[in-house]
Amino acid sequence: MLKLLNIALLTAIFAFPVFFPVPVFSQEKPADRATIEIIKAGIRETAQKTKTLASDFTQEKEMSMIREKIISKGKFYFKKERMLRWEYLQPFNYLIIIRDEQISIKDDNKVTRFNMMSNKVFQEINRIILGSIRGTLVSDEKNFKTTFYDGGTAWIVKLQTLSPGIKASLSEITIYFDRKDYSVNRLEMAEPGGDFTRITFSEKKVNQPVADEKFLVH
Repeated sequence: MLKLLNIALLTAIFAFPVFFPVPVFSQEKPADRATIEIIKAGIRETAQKTKTLASDFTQEKEMSMIREKIISKGKFYFKKERMLRWEYLQPFNYLIIIRDEQISIKDDNKVTRFNMMSNKVFQEINRIILGSIRGTLVSDEKNFKTTFYDGGTAWIVKLQTLSPGIKASLSEITIYFDRKDYSVNRLEMAEPGGDFTRITFSEKKVNQPVADEKFLVH
């Protein structure tokens, strides 16, 4: 289930128990009120303009029970309004597709499908997706305590989870936005037990054709 929550939060590209703190590094400084409004406006504008997105990603997973990092790589595709493909290619094959209100998961040759509205966790995923697409997630004060930082080379937004539907699995999300175009360069997710996931995006292609077939599972 946590993987599904992680996938939903990735739509912030346009962006998620006890609080597990992510340290504020020395080059980060809190943004003032005027800067925060500039960041919010830039995120909303980018969300509105982004119709499609394709990107490579590298995921680093740190787990309290395992000493070494688990590193995986794959491809990410997004198409407005609600089409998302998250595909792990190394070191294993695993595929998640979100299309409208349907979630499809392919693990090896087994395909499992869920309806977004079938339970409260899926409804949370649906809400996050819509908030991310519309660029309103960073202003969602009901479900997140949000702080903004100037990271020098990036705008940094930290979202501390308040929603009970997510809090048990995810305590904090940190999003690194490119200062020039407000696209997401990096996403970090902290779990209540101390596990930590970092996803770095590369080779981003915005508003280039992405076929609908990318969002089908066979």
